[in-house]
Amino acid sequence: MEKFEIIFKTWLEEIGINAEMVNILYIATNIIAIIILSILANWIAKRIILQTIKHIVRRSKVTWDDIIYERKVFNRLSHMAPAIVIYYLIAIAFPDAVGWVAFIQKMTYIYMVLVGILVLDSFINALHEIYKQTPISKDRSIKGYVQVVQIVVYFFGVIIILAVLLGKSPGTLLAGLGALAAVLMLVFKDSILGLVAGIQLSLNKMVKIGDWITMPSHNADGNVIEITLNTVKVRNFDMTITTITTYALVSQSFSNWSGMMESGGRRIKRSINIDLRTVQFCSEELLDKLEKVHYLTDYIKNRRKEVAEFNESKGVDQSIMANGRRLTNIGVFRKYIEEYLKNHPEINMDMTFLIRQLKPTETGVPIEIYVFSKEQRWVQYEGIQGDIFDHLLAAVKEFDLRLYQNPSGSDFSEFLLRNNE
Repeated sequence: MEKFEIIFKTWLEEIGINAEMVNILYIATNIIAIIILSILANWIAKRIILQTIKHIVRRSKVTWDDIIYERKVFNRLSHMAPAIVIYYLIAIAFPDAVGWVAFIQKMTYIYMVLVGILVLDSFINALHEIYKQTPISKDRSIKGYVQVVQIVVYFFGVIIILAVLLGKSPGTLLAGLGALAAVLMLVFKDSILGLVAGIQLSLNKMVKIGDWITMPSHNADGNVIEITLNTVKVRNFDMTITTITTYALVSQSFSNWSGMMESGGRRIKRSINIDLRTVQFCSEELLDKLEKVHYLTDYIKNRRKEVAEFNESKGVDQSIMANGRRLTNIGVFRKYIEEYLKNHPEINMDMTFLIRQLKPTETGVPIEIYVFSKEQRWVQYEGIQGDIFDHLLAAVKEFDLRLYQNPSGSDFSEFLLRNNE
């Protein structure tokens, strides 16, 4: 380089240019040469190397390289080429301008660090995108861990940039940060809690993307659409979005309905309240009528025969209904519900099936239906449940029973009208 400088300056002096202008022209020539070489390096990186990589990626049969290319990993990496040219040629071109060379090299180095951070960030996102295409990603989201790695990359990138600007070793800066550990713990408290909570959620398989969860304390009732380092997003069924901190899912209670979705059934748990005043023994006339009900024919025939044989063997006084054994209208109605649901095509008989009478209350005698439908989708499930109870509520009258309900204005009007008569 020194020989070129001597030859170039001598030639300029020979053509009549004074010494001061010779130095200016030499500096300008070196600057132009570096600019041209950096532009050339950028053109080679983008037009030749990058296009070659694109051609190779498009021809390959695997998809992971397409994701890496589409995430602009190589595109961002190509920005290193002109920076490398400037970083190394500036010192060769201007060996005497130590101060300026050091400053330009420092700025160029910082630029290369920033490009390196962006390249690593794109590469990490590409790896995450590749992971999301695997079957295991449906059960385990790693977005929180990806964000942790990205934070670490940016953290060390900032440390390197500060080290360059301050003229210190990165190790020295990291050692000095030990004294600021308490402050960093406070600043990154949410991130640390989110990281720990994310690990617990993942290892214990508490929640994953696509799960239906309910969390009344946060007004969340819908499907999980995103799990990040600090938050979990839930799309509610009213199409609103609820954001919950990841730590809240570990420290507070919530319901995950994925077990129900995987079980093959959805629970129907509802009670019919019967008016206590209508509960009575079945008369022969009532039994004759109910014997014509398709689901009860065999049951009533067998039960009437069994009760008659028992009462006859015990010499029961038939004139008093409370003597011996008798069928009750509420008991027969309970059996009707059981047979009706057993023959219902949408009830899953492989799961819990229970029709029971609960403790009488001031609102009547509850008959609880605890079964599972085969249909799990919300709209269809509600339709099935509605059809079942429409039928049962209408059938109550056939058993000489009456549903309990609080008196309304029309009830009081009828009462007053009867009294006036």
